Amino acid sequence: MTTAVEPILLRGSETPSNASAPVSKRIVSVDALRGFDMFWIIGGEVIFEEWAKISHWSFVHRIAGQLQHTEWAGLTAYDLIFPTFVFVVGVSMVFSLSKQIAMGGRAAAMRRLIVRGIVLYLLGIAYYGIITKNGHPQLRLMGVLQRIAIAYTFAGLMFCNLKPRTIAIVAAVILLSYWGLLRFVPVPGEGHASFEEGQNWTNWIDAHYLPGYKWDKDYDPEGLLSNFPAIVTCVLGMFAGLLLKEGRVRPIMKVVYLIAGGAACLGIAYLWSYDFPIIKKLWTSTFVLMAAGYAAIALGLFYLVIDVLKISFWARPFVWIGSNAITLYLLWHFFDFSRAVDRLLGRQFHESHWGGLVVALLAVGVMLALARFMHKRQILLRV
Repeated sequence: MTTAVEPILLRGSETPSNASAPVSKRIVSVDALRGFDMFWIIGGEVIFEEWAKISHWSFVHRIAGQLQHTEWAGLTAYDLIFPTFVFVVGVSMVFSLSKQIAMGGRAAAMRRLIVRGIVLYLLGIAYYGIITKNGHPQLRLMGVLQRIAIAYTFAGLMFCNLKPRTIAIVAAVILLSYWGLLRFVPVPGEGHASFEEGQNWTNWIDAHYLPGYKWDKDYDPEGLLSNFPAIVTCVLGMFAGLLLKEGRVRPIMKVVYLIAGGAACLGIAYLWSYDFPIIKKLWTSTFVLMAAGYAAIALGLFYLVIDVLKISFWARPFVWIGSNAITLYLLWHFFDFSRAVDRLLGRQFHESHWGGLVVALLAVGVMLALARFMHKRQILLRV
């Protein structure tokens, strides 16, 4: 994806965040893609899970099967949800940081960036709360929101201070260095390099240097070392955002660049995966490119339909969700909408043939109503 965008971005000597650059209007497809991505986390998965329990249709079971994480190597659609969100964070960052720099200067933008990153990280700590393990209270220091915070902060700092060509070089160095470490450097205690679970550098560093609660016993799927390639996921989204913001490129050509760039990422990831497996829990370089490739293609299609062809009625619920994605994510976690609906309808209804599916649909419906209310009232709670 980077190659297709560079000829457009690297004209002149200004950084991508030049304060004198015009700030583009909001692109609806970005909110829609963010909301579509978040939809599967805040209820979409549960709907198909409940539907599969009572349906004999093969396509329902295939979709439900894709809404499960891969145990280790490989890829399902559900594995793409988190990196797609990180990718869209990078896209949005281009517009938000450019506006902040234009209004208050680079230093003020970086201060706000760092504060937002810290707040989001602390929300991640609060999200998981205090977890008791072996009788001892612990905090999960690395998690989903913490990873977003780290990727957002460091990618944002690069955006504010480096030119696109330099950022691309840094991203390439990170991906290649991560591959080199995991592929060639022997893991202490193993005597050889490995990608196997519990026998690789990423897991080893977590086991020895990551304090607190770890999701997979001795290591964490959002662990310390894999934050580096996760930053690249955000950076690749940033390049897509720079493309969308570029006023000298026709909208239809932006679609072409996004889809062609995404296809190139998929091709590179597929070929590289013969030597470097696609493993989400390690956030391998091939996983970064594969996820970014699919995200770029999805963004290109959303942009084509919503912003170019102006066919946007179908995306309104996703725009509602996308406008307050993190807030709704937290609400879905801290307030059990399914349980609330279940209590209103009664356990006997839930245990009926269609009960589970109806409860899931109503719970998501309540969440959508809340999202619509917040969007219509312009209640945008963003970190």
